[in-house]
Amino acid sequence: MRKSLLLLLLVVSCGAPVREPSKTTFQTNQGWRPTIDTRADAVMVYGVNGTAPLEERLATWREHGYTTHFMTGIAWGGYQDYFTGGWDGRTHGDEGQVEVTGDTLWHGKDVPYIVPTENYLAYFKERHLKRVIDAGVDAIFLEEPEFWARGGYSDAFKREWEAYYGTPWRPQDESPEATYLSSKLKYYLYCRALEEAFAYAKEYGRSLGRDIRCYVPTHSLLNYSQWEIVSPEASLASLDCVDGYIAQVWTGTSRVPAWYRGECRERVFETAFLEYGCMASMVAPTGRRVWFLTDPIEDRARDWEDFRTNYQATFTAQLLYPQIADYEVMPWPERVYERPYRKSADTEEETLIPPDFASMMQVMTNALQQMPRSSTRPSGPAGLSVLMGNSLMFQRFPVHDGYDDPRMSNFYGLALPLLHRGVPVDITHIENLGWPDALNDVKVLLMTYANMKPLDPEAHSHLADWVKAGGKLLYSATDTDPFQGVQEWWNTGGNAFAAPSDHLFGLMGIPSGAGEGTYAFGKGLVRILRHDPKTYVMEDDGVLLDAVRDLYGPMEEKNSLLLDRGPYKVVAALEDGAPVGLEGCFVDLYDPALPVYAHKEVSPGTQALLYDVWKAPKAPCILAAAGRTSEERKSRHGFSYLCKGPEGTVHVTRILLPRKPVSVEVDGIPISYEWDEASRTCFLRFGNSPDGVRVEIRY
Repeated sequence: MRKSLLLLLLVVSCGAPVREPSKTTFQTNQGWRPTIDTRADAVMVYGVNGTAPLEERLATWREHGYTTHFMTGIAWGGYQDYFTGGWDGRTHGDEGQVEVTGDTLWHGKDVPYIVPTENYLAYFKERHLKRVIDAGVDAIFLEEPEFWARGGYSDAFKREWEAYYGTPWRPQDESPEATYLSSKLKYYLYCRALEEAFAYAKEYGRSLGRDIRCYVPTHSLLNYSQWEIVSPEASLASLDCVDGYIAQVWTGTSRVPAWYRGECRERVFETAFLEYGCMASMVAPTGRRVWFLTDPIEDRARDWEDFRTNYQATFTAQLLYPQIADYEVMPWPERVYERPYRKSADTEEETLIPPDFASMMQVMTNALQQMPRSSTRPSGPAGLSVLMGNSLMFQRFPVHDGYDDPRMSNFYGLALPLLHRGVPVDITHIENLGWPDALNDVKVLLMTYANMKPLDPEAHSHLADWVKAGGKLLYSATDTDPFQGVQEWWNTGGNAFAAPSDHLFGLMGIPSGAGEGTYAFGKGLVRILRHDPKTYVMEDDGVLLDAVRDLYGPMEEKNSLLLDRGPYKVVAALEDGAPVGLEGCFVDLYDPALPVYAHKEVSPGTQALLYDVWKAPKAPCILAAAGRTSEERKSRHGFSYLCKGPEGTVHVTRILLPRKPVSVEVDGIPISYEWDEASRTCFLRFGNSPDGVRVEIRY
C-alpha cells in the first residue's frame, strides 16, 4: 500500500523548538582568518571534511569569540567515501539522481545529487552527525534538500517508487500523472531524510545530556519551482524536530527573469521580496525561527558593480519583513573578501572587493546586529495575499500537452500586478491553513490551481470556513491544465471531481465548473475569473486588478514601499512613477561616505536604507559603523568604543555627539574627522582590525 505522507509528518515527535540566541551568523568551510572575520554572533562551520579537520576549524573560531554551529548539505557534500565504497565496502553509484538520458546529475567530483536511501542516511548519521555532536556542536544546519525534477530515472529511485507506491516504476515523461507522482515521491524522500537525520541528532544529543537544535537552510518555494527542483519546504514546519530555517535568498535566486507587461527580464527586487515572503509565510503561524540570508556576490561570476546593485536590492527586500530580525549576513566570506572579480561589465580587469563596497557591506552587517523586530508594516494596502503550496514544484518538468507556465507566470500573474502598485502583497502557504492564525490578517486571498494542486481536502475546509466568516476569495483559473486529472484525492476514493476547485466550490454551494462571477457564502464572497493568471503578466492585468478592487474596496496605489523599523527607514522606489522624496535628517547607509541629508530622493527602480537621526538614542550614539562596536564608555567630556572588522578593510562610522569634538584618536593616534553641524554628527574613517581598534573622542 502507498504510505501516507501526512501520517509521516504527524508521528514525528522530537521535542519542542528551542530558540537559538545568535541573531547573526555566516557559513564558511575555513578556519578563522583575519581577512574573513565578519564579527557576526555565530559561524556555521561547513562540512566534516574541509580545509582542516572539523574539530580544528571549530576551535579557531571559538578562540575568537564565536558561537560555533555546523552546516552541511543533505543532498550532496563531501561524501565520496560513501559512493566509492569507503564506508561499507560497496559502491553506490546507482543512488545518484539520473536524467532520462541516463546521465547522472553531479554536484562535484564523485558526488552526485543523492537519492536519500535508508542506507545513505545510516552512513550520514554515523560518519557525519555523530562526529559533529561529539565535537561539541549544539546547532546543526542541513541545507538544500534538493531533488531535481528531471532526475527520477536512477535504479535507487525506481526501488523507492516501488516501495512507496506499491506499483512498478513509471518514467515521469510518460504522462502528467507520472510527472506528478514522481515529484510527490521526491518530496516525500527528503521529508523522510530530514526527519531521520534530525531525530537521530536530537536523540544522540539527549544521550549526552545536550539539546541539539536542527535547522534547514533552503531556497524559497518560488525559486525551487522556477529552477525545477523538488524540496519539502513548508511541510517541514509540521515536524517537531525542525526548529527553523535559513531563507536562502540572494542575487542568484532573485535574478531569474520573470514576465510582466509582456516583457521577460530580471526583476531582482520584486522577486526577492516575494521570495522572502514565501519564507516568512512558512513560519508565520508556527513559531519556528527563520534567518534571512543575503549575499554580497553570487555563485556565478559577474562584476562588482552588478554585485553591489543587486545586493542592495535584495538587502532592502529582506528588511521589508519587520517580523524577521535574524540574519545570515553572508555565505562564504572567503569568496567575498579574498577572490577577485571583474571591476565592471565593460572590462575584463579583475580586482578584489572595492574598499567602498567592503565598507558599505560591513555597515550593513553591523546594521543587522541592531535591526529591531517591529510591529510596523510596509506602507500600502494590508491584507492582500497570494496562496501557494508545495505542489508548485510538482508540475514544472516536463511540459505536457503543450501547456506551459513560462517562468512561473501563473504565480507572478497574481503577485506582480499588486506589487508594482505599491501593495506589499503577502504569501499564504496552503500547508499552513490548519494553523489557527493562518488567515487572521487576510482580507482578500488570491489563488489558482493552474500551477499547483491541493495535497489533501482539509485545506478546502479551512478556506470555506474563512469565507463563511467574512473572507473574500478570488479564484482565477481555466482549470484546463493537464495536471487537473492526475490520480489524486479529488477524483478517487468516492470523489469524482473533474478539478480540485470543484470540491472547494461545492463546500460553499457553488456549482462545479462555475463560470465567471461573484458568489456569496455566509458573510464572505468568492470571485471566479476564468483566466489562467499568466495572462495578467504576459498580456493585460486589468481584469485581475478590477476584481481585486471590487473585493477589497478603496485601495491606495503608488510606486513605492516604505517601512520604519525603529530608527531605520527602508525605502523601495518601484519602476513606475516619480522619485520618492523624504524630508528629515537621514544618514544614507548604502553610501560608504555615510552622508547626511535633509532631503533624500530615491529614484525609480532603486532602494535606500536610511538612519533617521531624529529617532536616534541620546547622544553620544553610534549611528552606523563598518565593523562590530562594543565597550562603549561615555562621560561628560568624551566618548570611546572598540571596533572590530576584517583585516585589510576600511572602517567608516557616523556618530551622534552632544557637540563638536575637540580631538579624535584611534589607538592613541590623532586622526582627522568631518563634522556636520546640522545633524551634530561626526564622520570617521580608518583601517579595520579583527583585534580591535580603540576610538577616543573628546569634546
